[in-house]
Amino acid sequence: MSSENFMVNGSCLCEAVKLKMNLPEKVLNACHCGMCRKWTSGPLFTVESGESAHVEGRESISTYNSSEWAERSFCKNCGTHLFYHLKNTNLYFYSAGLFKETADFKFKAQIYIDAKPACYEFSNKTETMTEAEVMAKFAPN
Repeated sequence: MSSENFMVNGSCLCEAVKLKMNLPEKVLNACHCGMCRKWTSGPLFTVESGESAHVEGRESISTYNSSEWAERSFCKNCGTHLFYHLKNTNLYFYSAGLFKETADFKFKAQIYIDAKPACYEFSNKTETMTEAEVMAKFAPN
């Protein structure tokens, strides 16, 4: 894998929150858990970053503690979903819809694949993880 990073810029719908970040690779992931589907009305497509982004407009961000170990943030002006953060790590999963530069990204992985409803299916071949696999990898002991 190349050590090159990719700069991406993004914003919420009203542009009160603007993001700038370096990504280690150009990939998208999808989460099918019930909470993400409730939050987005479908799977949550994300861009993963091991660091937080440079953010303008922090005063417009509201954060919801969705579990003991994770939080979800959104723009309190327009409601755009911004990111999912694992509290005990530097892992941030930014909503892919924030970024214009995702056209050449690769759809890499789907998590909570065992929670995906039967009403949709992606034709892309991706890595998959079940809920148990996700919990074993990310949940604190």
